[in-house]
Amino acid sequence: MKTPTATKKPVKKYGPGEYKPDTEYKRIEDLPKARVIKENRNETERPCPSCGQSAKREHVYQRQLHEVGDLVSGRPVELHFTYSQHHCQKCNRYFMTDLSDVAAPGSHYTHRVVALAVRVVVEDGLAYRNASWHLWRDHRVFVPFATIQNWVEAGGKKGKRTLGKRLSGVGAG
Repeated sequence: MKTPTATKKPVKKYGPGEYKPDTEYKRIEDLPKARVIKENRNETERPCPSCGQSAKREHVYQRQLHEVGDLVSGRPVELHFTYSQHHCQKCNRYFMTDLSDVAAPGSHYTHRVVALAVRVVVEDGLAYRNASWHLWRDHRVFVPFATIQNWVEAGGKKGKRTLGKRLSGVGAG
């Protein structure tokens, strides 16, 4: 007596040079959830950058940054920093824990994302909108095209003032 056997469909494996289409997302809820990496830079005391005196912690803050995504899982990566604000009693100065090694002050993106976005436009010659799509498709980090344009026009730097004033510098010279 024969038993019915279920026919298994072979699983398609993609090798080098084979085309693997990107997933199409129709709703925001369908986007892959970000992988969160938490880092703690919260200290009870730090030396004052002005006078060197030990300064006690006043407040604790959190900052979220977008990083280049995880290419294996296809998920975006977010860095969550917990950092502290300190107050020096000697010189009456408030200062934050330094996060400039990871991102520019006020930025939502790491230095790595900024450098990658500027390089894609400048070296590869992609248009801003195409660069924004390229960053999402290949690196799983979403950067609006206008933000990329601002970075490229500023030379990849954030917060620098042109001519020492709040002027755009366009047409100057």
